[in-house]
Amino acid sequence: MKIRSDSNTNKVNLITGKTLSRRTLLRGAGTALALPMLDAMTPALAQGRASRPVHRFQTFYVPNGMAMEYWSPATTGRNFELTPILQPLAAHRDKMLLLSGLKANWNLAHAGAGGSFLTGVSRGGRNEVDIRAGVSMDQLLARVLGRETQLSSLELSMDAPALAGACTVNLSCVYTHTLSWRGETDPLPTEHNPRAVFERLFGDSGSTSKDIRQARLSQQASILDAVLDKLEGLERQLGAADRHLVESYTDSIRDVERRIQKAEEQIDLDLPELAQPAGVPPVFEDHLEIMQDLQVLALRTDLTRVITFMLSKEQSARPYPQIGVPDAHHPLSHHNNNPQLVERMSKINIYHMQLFTNYLDKLAAIPEGDGNLLDNMTILYGCGISNSTVHSGVNLPVMLVGGGAGWLPGGQHIKYDKEPSMANLLVSLLDKFNVPVDSIGSSTGPLII
Repeated sequence: MKIRSDSNTNKVNLITGKTLSRRTLLRGAGTALALPMLDAMTPALAQGRASRPVHRFQTFYVPNGMAMEYWSPATTGRNFELTPILQPLAAHRDKMLLLSGLKANWNLAHAGAGGSFLTGVSRGGRNEVDIRAGVSMDQLLARVLGRETQLSSLELSMDAPALAGACTVNLSCVYTHTLSWRGETDPLPTEHNPRAVFERLFGDSGSTSKDIRQARLSQQASILDAVLDKLEGLERQLGAADRHLVESYTDSIRDVERRIQKAEEQIDLDLPELAQPAGVPPVFEDHLEIMQDLQVLALRTDLTRVITFMLSKEQSARPYPQIGVPDAHHPLSHHNNNPQLVERMSKINIYHMQLFTNYLDKLAAIPEGDGNLLDNMTILYGCGISNSTVHSGVNLPVMLVGGGAGWLPGGQHIKYDKEPSMANLLVSLLDKFNVPVDSIGSSTGPLII
């Protein structure tokens, strides 16, 4: 068996205690299968000291503001009550750090909400063709953490990207459709097609040509089938715990492959009515489930340590009849503080939190080191608008979730005075990843967490 690694060091030698490279790839038939984080990849065991956990960052963005009456706890500290929107997180209470009192840096309707959430800028362009913001916090992280991974970052969404045209206050749709900016005038488009994400993670055609990629897909061969002999050879060299992890991981890959293929078959059957690209399931929950599983695969294999995910774009009009809310989300968010409409809006917010909790459950189910994958993550959950009916940027609904690889003091609610900006939080988060910056956007200093 020959295992090709992106690194020339850290070859497999379990007897001497040397490590298996975290970048080990099993290649074959146009595929490149990364491995999950294994005990055999833990460095420094031979030196008799514990290794530092791999710390990942993710943003989980929800649009159109929040029914703040159903979000904000009345008390702070460790004994705060779980409000209706937060209640789905009860099982993960010790891993959530609720932050109240932060304000948006660019308080301009939906454009400012998305455009400043990770950039911290106080203003953007002036019209639909004047596109500018600043380097986003996730991309500052990607520049450093990406040195250790195959993909520096992933930018994902449940909606098709739109980087042209005007979407809000005559500004470019880019501000409502992405959170990530590589440079001041370089927004990164999001990907919503599970097939495209899957191929980016595991495809290895050697070309971005559409024809070559289509030829790879037309083979109808599983990623796992292409490397099966190498995978079996590797498993024989691993300990029992690592073999169990590899088996669980490969089962997950095969399940995702099967579901994507099924979605494509369904799309082909109903193409005239659905008008969605191949690979996108027509049912929202099915689509989300696959997108969540792809993110878990990317993180557990250390293919990337930085992900931004938009549950929906700003100004999303998606209705939620499955929870008894047939109203389009964006119009409902302009509820004029009508109690009945605010309550209906809260149902969407609660449902979003339930979907987020499902993702946390997936992360917590993946063993890693002495804990699990969620223990080694810092997830920023929230929105760039609080009271949506007036596009308020005051007291943003944000929280941090995960173990932060040891740093995140969960299980509490912190309320800040004097309205520090969201950009100050971004500075502090970068510091937690040992990527210190003097400032980001219009920050005035780090936030004490």
